[in-house]
Amino acid sequence: MLLKYYKNLNETGTDEAGRGCLAGPVTAAAIILPESFENSILTDSKLLSERKRELLEPLLKNESICFGIAHIQPTVIDDINILNASILAMHNAIDSLSKIPEYIIVDGNRFKPFKNIDHSCIIKGDSKYLSIAAASVLAKTARDAYMLKLHDEYPMYNWKKNKGYPTKEHRAAIKKYGTTKYHRMSFKLLPDN
Repeated sequence: MLLKYYKNLNETGTDEAGRGCLAGPVTAAAIILPESFENSILTDSKLLSERKRELLEPLLKNESICFGIAHIQPTVIDDINILNASILAMHNAIDSLSKIPEYIIVDGNRFKPFKNIDHSCIIKGDSKYLSIAAASVLAKTARDAYMLKLHDEYPMYNWKKNKGYPTKEHRAAIKKYGTTKYHRMSFKLLPDN
């Protein structure tokens, strides 16, 4: 059973998706859930099937007090590195909330202070707190939808299936077709041979 709150009622959970990808943005979401929120399916997005994530997405958006989603593009990732880009995505998602949270809970162990709002980093927070789990689902579904659009532009990389992650198929396509403007050039796109 996931916990509702870490500190107080007006806190936002935040998480990102796509950190380990070779292509596409890193995407973050932030969400504030009402005290009345309950859901027996919700957990870390990595433990949910795509179908369950897609069922949860509209429910979370409708039942939340507010939510925000932000994408950071590959050129920025290459410029500031993936850790800083992930934190920037979370900051941008929090900044887009229609209500200012009183506290921030972050999945993982690294974060930079956001404005003057206190925060806590929680390792495996997406399997401990409802708001972080909800943010993980929104980040993942938003990023997956984004990668589906990019797939239409570059179908040979099969991003609709691999979502930009370093699968054998994705790496074989990079080897055959080269890179696109959506690839992260600072990442190791191909293994050493």
